[in-house]
Amino acid sequence: MSAEAIPTTSRELRLVSRPADRLTQENFELVEVPTPTPGDGEVLVRNEWMFLGSVYRDLMNEETALPIPNYEIGKTPWCTTVGTVVVSNNEELPVGTFVLHYEGWREWAVVSPGFGVKKLDRSLLPGAEYYLANGPTAWRGIVEMAGAGEGDVVFVSGATGAVGTLAGQIAKARGAKLVIGSTGSKEKVDFLLNEAGFDAAFDYHDGPVLDQLRALAPDGITVCFDNVGGDQFEAAVEHAQPGARFALCGALSGQIGGTDGDHPRLALMRAIAKQLTFRGFATFDTEEQLAAWNQTFSTWLKEDKISFAHTVVKGGVPVAAEAFIALLDKKYAGTVVLQLND
Repeated sequence: MSAEAIPTTSRELRLVSRPADRLTQENFELVEVPTPTPGDGEVLVRNEWMFLGSVYRDLMNEETALPIPNYEIGKTPWCTTVGTVVVSNNEELPVGTFVLHYEGWREWAVVSPGFGVKKLDRSLLPGAEYYLANGPTAWRGIVEMAGAGEGDVVFVSGATGAVGTLAGQIAKARGAKLVIGSTGSKEKVDFLLNEAGFDAAFDYHDGPVLDQLRALAPDGITVCFDNVGGDQFEAAVEHAQPGARFALCGALSGQIGGTDGDHPRLALMRAIAKQLTFRGFATFDTEEQLAAWNQTFSTWLKEDKISFAHTVVKGGVPVAAEAFIALLDKKYAGTVVLQLND
């Protein structure tokens, strides 16, 4: 792209107030600013896609217990984004380099190496948006935390989210005997069965989670990848086989109001008697983790062992707030990606 083709202004979304409970568009402000100019050692990136994840809602709180920065009032939030370098003042990132970085919620971004910028091989995956798959997090939970593999019976709570969808598929690709997912509607049950490759799925509104788990896995579960907490975690503990492994990734049922997700009841003596293992984790991908995942992802896509079940939202920065609120309202399934530039 020539310098003449770079617009003089760029749109970005800023967080102007912290949501008391439900997030609204009034918490954001769409602004038009001069397109930034890279300084020494910096590059200008034309953003193409950004990832929308429910974890961003946690980062809008005053404080966050996660090992990643929370969002600041009056500033454009960070988020996982991919794009192409169009102006470079750094020989490590020449013009044309395809990169992943965290200066999202905007059309153009100035970034520099050493601040989370990761070079990508655009030819490795079918499309630029595929590089926003939450594979490293799903992989770490399923493989490193829970050790899921051959013969396991795996339960993924909150399975239609970006992480859960991939967690179930990774377990299946590694030889799990049965992969079960929970979700919140019949349409999302169909999504898990028909698009995400799960063996079984249920709507947690249809009855007690424990009863539904017993019906789908009569002999119990050996692995739980928990994104929800609350009664779904409690049911998984009750129905776990001796020695079952739990990867604790999230607490969606308590994320917006209430504390049920954060404070499930643990039948402690039951967990001790069954010798259950619980491992909580949070992942901020390193370049090595991302490269390893993208290579595995590419191979499994070609072998039809996995799919990228995702929702594409078009309209760019002007619809970002609306799209994010819709995500929190559980209107999407799979990984949700927002197209920032055509």
